[in-house]
Amino acid sequence: MGIITPHAPPSTQKPHCLHSLLFPPTMSLTANFSDPVRIAVIGGTGIEALTHNGFTHVALLNITTPWGSPSSPINILRTPSGTPIAFLSRHGTHHELNPSEVPGRANISALRSIGVRSILAFSAVGSLQAEIRPRDFVLPDQIIDRTKGIRASTFFEGGIVGHVGFADPFDAGLRRIIEKFASSLVQSAKLHVGGTVICMEGPAFSTRAESAMYRSWGGSVINMSALPEAKLAKEAEIAYAMVCMSTDYDCWKTDEPPVDVATVIGNMKQNGENAKNLMAAVLEELEKEAHQDLVEARHLEGASKWANCTKKEGLGKEAVERIEFLLPGYFD
Repeated sequence: MGIITPHAPPSTQKPHCLHSLLFPPTMSLTANFSDPVRIAVIGGTGIEALTHNGFTHVALLNITTPWGSPSSPINILRTPSGTPIAFLSRHGTHHELNPSEVPGRANISALRSIGVRSILAFSAVGSLQAEIRPRDFVLPDQIIDRTKGIRASTFFEGGIVGHVGFADPFDAGLRRIIEKFASSLVQSAKLHVGGTVICMEGPAFSTRAESAMYRSWGGSVINMSALPEAKLAKEAEIAYAMVCMSTDYDCWKTDEPPVDVATVIGNMKQNGENAKNLMAAVLEELEKEAHQDLVEARHLEGASKWANCTKKEGLGKEAVERIEFLLPGYFD
C-alpha cells in the first residue's frame, strides 16, 4: 500500500466546472483504511448523489506513489451492503488540473496500491455523430490517440522497457455489465454501445476542420481524458471501462453554435441524475459473488508480466522499485 498521511478537512469553497465535492465540509473522515478496495470510480459527475442511495463516506486517503501524488485524495465509500469503493477526482478537488496536467500514473498506481482491480470512469464528451445527442451516454470500445505524446503514458520507462497489448482498450466484461443497465437512464437519454472515442490534446476545443476529420475517421465522440488513463490501467492489470456523457456536438455541425464551457456545464448538470442512477445500478451488480473474478480482474493477472523487454543486467534500480510498487512480485 502507498504511504497514507492525514488530510486537512475539505474546503468550503464552491467547486468549479464539472466537479462537485463528494461530502459535506463538516464531515469528519479517517485518514486510514485497511480493507482492500477492489472497485474505483474516476470522475465526478453524479457521484456526490450516491449518498442519497445509501452510500456513506468512511475515509479520505492521501497516498504517495513513485510518480507523485494523485489528482485528489482518494475517497472511500461503502455501498448500502457494506462494499468499499474508491472515488478519485480526475481533475482535482476543485477542477484545477487541465487534461494534460492530470497525473495519470500517480492516479492509477495509487488506486492499485489500495487493492483496486476494476475502474469505472466517467467523462464528458462531444458528439461526432448526429444520432448521439447531447445528454446521451456512450460506452466506447475503441480509442484513437491524438494527445501527441505530451502526456506521460507508461510505467515502463527510465531503466525498463515494456510493451503491453492495447488492442481492446476497454474491458469487455465491465462493458457488458454497464450495458445491462441502459434502462436506468431517464429523460429520453440513450446508452449507445460501442464506438470510438477520439482523445485529443487540450485544453482548447477542436477546430471545425479537425472535428470534420475525426468524423471522417469514424469517431463517435471526442474527449481529453481517455488517455493515458486507459493505457495505464491496462499496464497495471486493472479492468477499465469508460462511460461517456455527451454534452454537445463539438463544432462540426454548422447549424448550431460550436461547443463552449457553458454548454458543457449545463448538460453535465442535466446528466447528473442519469450518472447517479447508472453508477448505483452497476456498482450494486458488481457486488454480486458471480462477478468476483471480473471485479478482481483475474483475467488480467500476469498480462504485463511478459511485457518487459529489458535484460536483468540492464534494469535500472529505480525502475525496478517503481514497477515493484505497481506490481509487487513482478521480478520474482
